[in-house]
Amino acid sequence: MMKRVWRIPDAFHMEAILQRSSEDYRKLSSGYTIARGSANTLWVRGLAGGAPSSQPAWPQVFSLFADRRSHADSLVKQDMKERVSHLRDELLAYSGDAEKFEKILADRGVLLFRRYADGSAVVELLQQLKSTPGLALQAFDWRRKQLDYCTPMTPEEYSKAIVVAGRLKNVDLAAELFKEASNKKLKSTSLYNALMTAYMFNGLAVKCQSVFRDLKREATCTPTIVTYNILISVFGRLMLIDHMEATLREINDLNIHPNVSTYNYLIAGYITAWMWDDVEKTYRIMKAGSIKPELTTHLLMLRGYAHSGKLDKMEEIYELVKGHVDQYGIPLIRSMICAYSKSSDVNKVQKIEELMRLIPKDDYRPWLNVILICLYAKEDLLDEMEDSINEAFKRNTSVTTVGVMRCIISSYFRNNAVDKLANFVSRAECAGWKICRSLYHCKMVMYGSQRRLIEMERVLSEMDKVNLDISKRTFWILLKAYTTWGENDKFHQVLGMMCKHGYGIPMNG
Repeated sequence: MMKRVWRIPDAFHMEAILQRSSEDYRKLSSGYTIARGSANTLWVRGLAGGAPSSQPAWPQVFSLFADRRSHADSLVKQDMKERVSHLRDELLAYSGDAEKFEKILADRGVLLFRRYADGSAVVELLQQLKSTPGLALQAFDWRRKQLDYCTPMTPEEYSKAIVVAGRLKNVDLAAELFKEASNKKLKSTSLYNALMTAYMFNGLAVKCQSVFRDLKREATCTPTIVTYNILISVFGRLMLIDHMEATLREINDLNIHPNVSTYNYLIAGYITAWMWDDVEKTYRIMKAGSIKPELTTHLLMLRGYAHSGKLDKMEEIYELVKGHVDQYGIPLIRSMICAYSKSSDVNKVQKIEELMRLIPKDDYRPWLNVILICLYAKEDLLDEMEDSINEAFKRNTSVTTVGVMRCIISSYFRNNAVDKLANFVSRAECAGWKICRSLYHCKMVMYGSQRRLIEMERVLSEMDKVNLDISKRTFWILLKAYTTWGENDKFHQVLGMMCKHGYGIPMNG
């Protein structure tokens, strides 16, 4: 209790820091715009001998040249990306043949990498091979061994490769590349940031902090907001919220202005720690300040609201981002389905089915299929439940929890579908699903209620085959059926068996 009390002032302090950072950023941005406009105006007045001018000419002329240069740069960059795309496609076509892979790099890559000696083509290639990081590192390894003598490596190339190695969980390689770049006098803030990112991907907070301290001691490099964002992210992933907030205070003390990524990493950290109040507080500060929420922010908030079960706010955010869901948000769609399945929303089945249509057919998740089985079972939608069960059998999905099995048989019981239940139990036995007495007891009760006593008795043999002993409840089910249908001889036989097993005779027997 005392720990929670002490945290209340900290929460107000963090909110003040976030608000002040946002206000400082807004003042800096507006001040820069005014100052630049004032300088241009004074310069034009000086050329005109002090005469005022309502339409300064030179800034307009300068902007024309700036636009042309920007457009030319854009065309050059686009051309480079297209050339790299062609190379990527050829490399992917021969990804399984190391000899041909290297031959393509020798025939196509040498000229391309020399043409863009600043390393931009290599960085772009690594980016375009992001989905196949193993091939990306293979291409990078060839580049640094074959071309470094004539086209020296750049810090940006090493930085990108270090990040790729981190995504592959190969932190030793990431550290090796960092050391190699350092030995070549290529140390830069981006290089340190890349190694910190590699450690971040692998949850190595201590090593990440160690690299950060090395960066602060480096004479030629200084931490940037990107550096601090990485720290906030790694602490957030590990739910080290106190460390995350201490990093934010350091940013504020150093007068480093946060960017949208800073807030996004804060929100992500609070979501991981299930600190919903802090999530919403940070989001409100963004909306009120100059650093406005963007797509990533809204996707994070969608995930947060889904996990916290705040359906109204979840649906509100979804309306903002649903146009981007196909590209970025399939995991979020699954989170929304989970949220609806746990809710009391009367239209949840319809809403879940609408969301399911957004998920590609080949993007199958066993746990999501089980959620659908339970959803339809609780809603007594027997056909839909069996469709999901058939999908699970088809995909070799095994249900291993008693709760799910009882949920299924309860639906069969309420729908009085004993033959369908019998078929399900038989298939579940063969597929290795969780087997429990409830499956067989439910069959016995339903057979007994329909006076199908021979089939009810046959269930006892089925229980024996799966090594389930007869329990007191089993005898009670038999007694109830025989009493209901006047089978007195069998009734007394069961009473005798109960005595034999030490259960005694029921008081109303």
